[in-house]
Amino acid sequence: MDLPESPDPSAQLDTLLGVARAADEGPWDSVWVHDHLHTVPEQRDSTLFEAWTLTAVLARETRRVRIGQMACSNGFRHPALFAKMASTVDVASGGRLCAGLGAGWFRGEAVAYGYPWPGLGERMARFAEAVRVVHALWTERRPTVDGRYYAVDRPSNEPRGLPRPEFWIAGGGERVTLPLVARYGDACNVGAGDPAVVARKLAVLRAHCADAGRDEAGITKSTSLDVFPVGTEAERETARTYVLRHDSLARLDGGTAVRTVRETRERVAHLRDAGVEHLLVYLPGLAHDLEPLHRFAEAVIPVFR
Repeated sequence: MDLPESPDPSAQLDTLLGVARAADEGPWDSVWVHDHLHTVPEQRDSTLFEAWTLTAVLARETRRVRIGQMACSNGFRHPALFAKMASTVDVASGGRLCAGLGAGWFRGEAVAYGYPWPGLGERMARFAEAVRVVHALWTERRPTVDGRYYAVDRPSNEPRGLPRPEFWIAGGGERVTLPLVARYGDACNVGAGDPAVVARKLAVLRAHCADAGRDEAGITKSTSLDVFPVGTEAERETARTYVLRHDSLARLDGGTAVRTVRETRERVAHLRDAGVEHLLVYLPGLAHDLEPLHRFAEAVIPVFR
């Protein structure tokens, strides 16, 4: 979310929390944050709150919705610390945490903050080990994991949560990530809102679940949708200008799509038919105007239920 420019960051935080409370009071099931240390793809001197600290605040400022991150970058925290933080926030939220973990993708902020940025192969190997560590700390008493990159020696993680956080594993990689979902995940996030890609990735996931001897029905299938719904075709061009002004991700993957409500409903229906059970919706500009939140809730959410 791009926050309004203000000399008072506490006022900006209040604005963000107001959006979360509006979702909590509406028909939305969950509220999500991303895990970036500065704005992407360009580093700007704009307010951006750290993901886990913000998640803890949301845990106490909301009452009903689930809260989560999509997704935490594995390179920013040791997985044992990630597991401990998630267990704590799960308790603080009353058992509403969706703890999202991914391999990480944006080199610029890692370098800016002094984190190492190994090649893709090593990042994925680290991610695979991290998933095992996190799962062990949530499901075993005093686990031991002796990996190439991460090792834990019988740590106590009490409380684990209520009873433990939901483990959301982000990414659609068919050789590393989806096998990890099949073995360890409570949920996945794949496909970037493309129904055809989602359907293919979920077919691969089903095959990995069969190999692991796991019922894929026990895994929540999700994707993300960046959209700005408008009531009529005539509103589209004005909305595009608004989105470009308030969408910090506009330069990534073509930015947020401006669609009519009818087009948005059709897109959501296609995603539902592809097997999506949970949709993470990014609506730019909510810090300035909550109308898109209410419009999507009233006109589109019923398609998904």
